[in-house]
Amino acid sequence: MKSTAEVKIAGERYADNYTCGLTMLGSGSMDGFELKSENENESEYRRPDGLRLKVRNTYCAEADATEVVTTIQNDGSRTLTMEMLTSVLVREIKADRIHRLLSFWSAEGKHKVDTIKELDMEHSWSNHGVRVLKFGNLGSMPVRQFFPFVAVEDSKNGVFTGVQLYAPSSWQIEVLVKEGDTVSIAGGIADRDYGHWTKKLMPGECFEAPKALIATGKSLEDVCDKLVKAQKPDISPVDDRMGIVFNEYCATWGNPTIDNLKKLADKIAGKGIQYLVMDSGWYGKCGYWWDWRGDWTVNKERFPNGLKELTDYIRGKGMIPGIWFELENTSQEAQTFYEEDHLVKKDGVPLTVGNVHFLDMEDPWVIEHLTKYVIGNLKDNDFGYIKIDYNDTMGMGCDGPEGMGENLRKKVIVTQNFFRKMKKELPDLVIENCSSGGHRLEPSFMELASMASFSDAHECLSLPIIAANMHRVIKPSQSQIWAVMRAGDSDERIWYSICSTFLGRMGLSGDVYDLNDHQWELLSQGMDFYRRVSDIIRDGKTTVISADTDSYNEPTGAQFVMRVLGDKALIVYHRFADSVDMKEFAGKLGINVDNYKLLDKYGIADKDFSAQALLIQI
Repeated sequence: MKSTAEVKIAGERYADNYTCGLTMLGSGSMDGFELKSENENESEYRRPDGLRLKVRNTYCAEADATEVVTTIQNDGSRTLTMEMLTSVLVREIKADRIHRLLSFWSAEGKHKVDTIKELDMEHSWSNHGVRVLKFGNLGSMPVRQFFPFVAVEDSKNGVFTGVQLYAPSSWQIEVLVKEGDTVSIAGGIADRDYGHWTKKLMPGECFEAPKALIATGKSLEDVCDKLVKAQKPDISPVDDRMGIVFNEYCATWGNPTIDNLKKLADKIAGKGIQYLVMDSGWYGKCGYWWDWRGDWTVNKERFPNGLKELTDYIRGKGMIPGIWFELENTSQEAQTFYEEDHLVKKDGVPLTVGNVHFLDMEDPWVIEHLTKYVIGNLKDNDFGYIKIDYNDTMGMGCDGPEGMGENLRKKVIVTQNFFRKMKKELPDLVIENCSSGGHRLEPSFMELASMASFSDAHECLSLPIIAANMHRVIKPSQSQIWAVMRAGDSDERIWYSICSTFLGRMGLSGDVYDLNDHQWELLSQGMDFYRRVSDIIRDGKTTVISADTDSYNEPTGAQFVMRVLGDKALIVYHRFADSVDMKEFAGKLGINVDNYKLLDKYGIADKDFSAQALLIQI
């Protein structure tokens, strides 16, 4: 399946059929474009005034997906202002159902499916008028309300077509119906109507739209697996064995000290944990860690001898030390909060969201400042892991030379370039992509990181539901799942938490120094099982995600996830309220678990809110 492209130039005719303000597709800007050259991978269209559109469709055989890159070049003599440019445009797809993935804080990835009829998008009796479903996100948190993803289904023939955008800032996806039983899918940067985006294209200038992925498959899981496998993350060389992460946040709650981190290091040393990560609160004159973000001087009350004492201690225990930063934002107790010349502005004043200002990442002073306090800290103190957080969004856009949406896009691109700068100066650095948990779980950020916080869901019942959702949009090998251990944990709660981590990367936290020997034994068994199935987590294909609950807060029923690699499979089963046993639940899916040879298992799922994982031969 190949993509074409469209552009809308300011001042030129908008489309009719009652679509002005709904979509910019079909405008007069496409009049005069002719196909000038075409081969297997690239098509080029030109207008008489010298405007050129190129669409490159590159097939990725190992993922069975197509990567789309659209570029536009102005070979004319006058400056043109774009107000829409597609990254992807696929026409005439037979479909009757639309699949989207919702996302809010600690509720990432909920699957929503609507029929064309339910959305009132059936074609009209005369095929006049265009039905438009337009959705997306505005701001610098690109995964908020929706993931930049859509799949349409032809339920009669069992064919799914999926599209995923590389969308680090504002984006949009449109599904359109004009006539018959087919839809068109378009997506890219949120346009002028939706995302306040305009971009001048000077004579001789070329602009490349964010890339996109397209895949077709026989099920939602099939098409999502292809889109995810087409992503190409820059994994650190030291992060090649699905290592377990311990993040101390749910032990100290933003109050780390040299003493409590040494205590943690002593307790988890020799347990096969690869990373010990110090989270927020190590900086400034921290009272409440939130208020001191942006002051990256070491808190001498908490770390009187500096941070090298800590990293030496952690490395001496056989682990890689990690540290938390929030690069782009600054709060009211930090001096950078008041550096107005170096802050993002809206309407001529610093853009303020809650108690946050945003550093202007296009400002060389800011890059020099972050190079000193972030990269310098990593180097001087021998950190091998950085968790990069981002806890608010700039919204619709900001001041600058272009449209507000384009000004915003350029600042986020510079942030991504700073990620690359860190990796260039520290090639082995492990980067964790975090944005209040899951607000940056889109491909362009995921390709810059070894792993990501899957969510800020720490100790809630929705943990396995969100973890399973993530299989549809990011690699499970990059999806770090929280499992927070407490002294009061029952066996069932430990199994419930640890089995959730088998849906991605195991990430531990909590008061592990208070666990008794029996609890430690359950945890150790879980870590051993995780290591045994880590190749399936990393390289397998998720064939089944089935959960019969519609609530994250009060889940009912159960969830069954199956991931296959070669002749082996991992099954992870979580029971919620009013649940049935695994065999009965799987039977409703047409799966008889007794038909498989059991190789290993962890946990016991014999009651509500318990869990079990099976390693089977198929």
